[in-house]
Amino acid sequence: MTFSASGKPIRAARVIALAALLLCATAPPVLAEAENLRAQTLVIGKVSDSPRKHFTRLKPMVDYVGKKMRDLGITRTRVLMAKNNAQMIRYLQQGKVDWVTETLFSSILFEQQAGAEIILRKWKKGVPGYHTVFITRKESDIHNLEDLKGKRLALEDPGSTTAFYIPAGILQEAGLELELLSNPRQHPAPDKVGYAFAKGEINIATWVHKGLADVGAYNNLDWNTPDHTPPVFKKDLRIFHRSSDLPRGFELVRPGLDTSIKQRLIEILKNTHRDAAAEAVLNAYQQTAKFDEISAETQAILDHVREHSAVARGNLH
Repeated sequence: MTFSASGKPIRAARVIALAALLLCATAPPVLAEAENLRAQTLVIGKVSDSPRKHFTRLKPMVDYVGKKMRDLGITRTRVLMAKNNAQMIRYLQQGKVDWVTETLFSSILFEQQAGAEIILRKWKKGVPGYHTVFITRKESDIHNLEDLKGKRLALEDPGSTTAFYIPAGILQEAGLELELLSNPRQHPAPDKVGYAFAKGEINIATWVHKGLADVGAYNNLDWNTPDHTPPVFKKDLRIFHRSSDLPRGFELVRPGLDTSIKQRLIEILKNTHRDAAAEAVLNAYQQTAKFDEISAETQAILDHVREHSAVARGNLH
């Protein structure tokens, strides 16, 4: 029981009422301070299952940009990781993230479900685009997509553009039905294409080389990277199908971001490759060569993906 200074008991209702008054008296200033601090902070976000690795890639870039926004009231920078696309969508909707760097399909997803705006194309790893390649062993009897019925396909993970969404979309548009396998040793129905997630580019090449999967699909950069496709494996493999070229990556901003912040961000990023002081920043930022505006060609690709994204995603998990 609670007592007054005179030793008399105070009713619980009076205690609750007093506490409520204290909260009402202190909450607005605290809330206002938090809102003011958020307005002064530029937050970059990334979906990642390796937060420490991506922090070292993103922090130099957001610091570089933040320093060029002092006159706009930006005094702090922050990196915020999301464990998956669903969490990033919530962050964007809630205004917890200002700026996101992503690949094609995730960019479209954030645009459609969170109202994010694609502002620039990113030349990730030094190139403006890439494409998906389907690989198999040289002696395989697989020569076209129709040959994949009853076969096992190795993909990377459910969030990969070139090693999930693109190959899945290609197969579905070709009239092939996909079946999720619990592991690569499981076999699909004779009239379906079974797929399993290898959780890494080198694992895709390994599964195909070792015969755990009949086919693998990832991007041409992985095919030409020794760490992802070791030469000892590559000599026994071949490409039998390629997708069209796709943009390598994009920069996006959240809905409702202050227009002056958005325009300054675009201006800074477009000129970063001209700044010698930013060379290390760009290299850390996934070896980015530069950023450029969305061309008519890139816009056409985005429109096509928007139109067919439901086909590519389907009921796949």
